[in-house]
Amino acid sequence: MKAFNAMAGRKKSRNHGVLATWWPAAWGALLGLCVAVLVWPPARWLAWGLSQATQGQVQWLDTRGTVWAGSAQWVLSGGTSSRNSQALPGRLHWTLSPTWTGLRLGWMADCCMKQAASVHLQAGLSSFQVQASNSSSQWPAALLTGIGSPWDTLQPDGQLRLRTEALELQWAQGGMQMKGLAELRVENLSSRLSPVKPIGSYQLQLRGTPEWTANPKLQLSTLEGPLQMTGKGQWMGARWRFTGEASAQEGDEAALANLLNILGRRQGKRSFFSLG
Repeated sequence: MKAFNAMAGRKKSRNHGVLATWWPAAWGALLGLCVAVLVWPPARWLAWGLSQATQGQVQWLDTRGTVWAGSAQWVLSGGTSSRNSQALPGRLHWTLSPTWTGLRLGWMADCCMKQAASVHLQAGLSSFQVQASNSSSQWPAALLTGIGSPWDTLQPDGQLRLRTEALELQWAQGGMQMKGLAELRVENLSSRLSPVKPIGSYQLQLRGTPEWTANPKLQLSTLEGPLQMTGKGQWMGARWRFTGEASAQEGDEAALANLLNILGRRQGKRSFFSLG
């Protein structure tokens, strides 16, 4: 009996020894896994969050790297149940880094940018601020067809030139204020609904003053072309409200009639449209 108890004691001692050896290793592995998740979270996590936030309209496919530095194929679609999608040529690269006051997001598109752009995101107790770097980029207008209606019907072609200069946006107390300039130029735009190609070039501007502009205004104007468009909009509370009108130059009314019917509500020779 004594011999049996002695053997049992030695076996129990060995088990305790094994546990004493493995517990630190297990805790170390778990700690290492937690650190790896924090330091090198996979890029697909960010892609999943972006898809959820946009209801599938913006998707990053074939992701590589981590949340903090990675790349993906950028695809626009009409949503999770849509059959329309349009991929950006090349890859989109990004970096995400924390700062003392928020986060800095940088990006570079192989097809459309000569230098990287970035935004600094800062959140306070009752405010949120975005500060963008000065940047210039050029994007294919055909990318918009992936969003769905009405772009899939219009089938636009041309170039989208986006420019920002000293741009800062601030949300506080239910309103938005702005400094600097955000400008979108649509150059040599054409559509499958019109035999006239191109139908024109246009400029959409959002401009603020150095002293902050409350509820900034959007301004649409025609640079050139047979389809004349003008419009204006303003930030109202939590969304944009925009109204505009389109008309054809003399001699192009018949050729642009179908396009004018699609753009908005016809009243004589003009078509009126609104957003928000």
